[in-house]
Amino acid sequence: MKIAVNTRFLMPNKLEGIGWFTHEVLQRWVTWYPEHEFVFIFDRAYSEEFIFGDNVKAIASFPPARHPLLFWWWYERTIPKILRQEKADVFVSPDGFTSLHTKVPSLMVLHDIAWKHFPNQVYYTAQKFYEHYVPKYCQKATQIATVSTYSKQDIVQSFDIDSDKITVVHNGSHTNYQPLAEAQKETIQQQYTAGCPYFLYVGSIHPRKNVANLLRAFEQFKQQNPSNLKLVLAGRMAWQTGEIGTLLPTLKHKDSIVFLGYVPNEQLPLIVGAAYAMTYVSLFEGFGIPLLEAMSCGVPCITSNTSSMPEVVGNAGLLVEPTDVSDIATKMQDIWSDKSLYQKLVTNCEVQAAKFSWDLTARKLWDCLLKCVPNN
Repeated sequence: MKIAVNTRFLMPNKLEGIGWFTHEVLQRWVTWYPEHEFVFIFDRAYSEEFIFGDNVKAIASFPPARHPLLFWWWYERTIPKILRQEKADVFVSPDGFTSLHTKVPSLMVLHDIAWKHFPNQVYYTAQKFYEHYVPKYCQKATQIATVSTYSKQDIVQSFDIDSDKITVVHNGSHTNYQPLAEAQKETIQQQYTAGCPYFLYVGSIHPRKNVANLLRAFEQFKQQNPSNLKLVLAGRMAWQTGEIGTLLPTLKHKDSIVFLGYVPNEQLPLIVGAAYAMTYVSLFEGFGIPLLEAMSCGVPCITSNTSSMPEVVGNAGLLVEPTDVSDIATKMQDIWSDKSLYQKLVTNCEVQAAKFSWDLTARKLWDCLLKCVPNN
């Protein structure tokens, strides 16, 4: 079987949610199924680090699909042409888009439809593209996979899609996210917070991530609890971050807030593992991989009671109303002061994290692929 894959999110040193999903699944598929040929379709020059085996053919295509007009050209002109030339049996697209102008069966991974719930947090042209094309892509795709039960229900209700067409595959966590020894934790804390324990946020910073309310809650927590606890934020500034810049100088405890920016992949598991708790109070998530990474390290979570986050964190965290700053601050106080509660959550982390793995993700997604081409 010849499997063509949209690999435009495989970019060196820029792997985030969709990129990591693509990376982890394809690395396993190429190794597990050497009898099949994979055609990786990039939208620019590619790195050899993503060519996972001899059964991979890489194609650098044009144009770079980084703007709605270029999205259309790449998916509706470039992709159909390559699929014809390569005589592909199936097309896998892990970024929530597919092609309307091909007869090749397609498996589309639609992680979430956050743009539908928060239209003001997406560029106007991108929002219009999503509104017009994503419902069409959902109808066109032979099979759809998504990463949480919440996202499946959201897609079904929003676009009137048959639920039998959609499979939940969840995300996984890298195996290097593991509990740290106390000595390791102390070393990392010394490196980043002068030896102090810390709450942690991991992810890009933009309005949907609700970082401004996290900062306000941490300020309230510090005012009520004069501890040496710090707040560390690990992630790049993405878009619409002006509120953060305006808010930060007004905080009395801003010296207890540490912005690390983008953290290299080899260092991030150590920073997560040394955290006291993950504070991830996003307004909306299709999954929320930082929650799983934290639990894999035995680090409890404070997260939102919305969308997929309760599903992911289970009994390994405390839930908050993300727009209620006092609620977030109170849960910070609870997880910091109630040591029996904290230890219970730590114990629950191992149980909850064990429900997810990239191996399981890859196997379930392969089963979805086989539904697209049942005779192969």
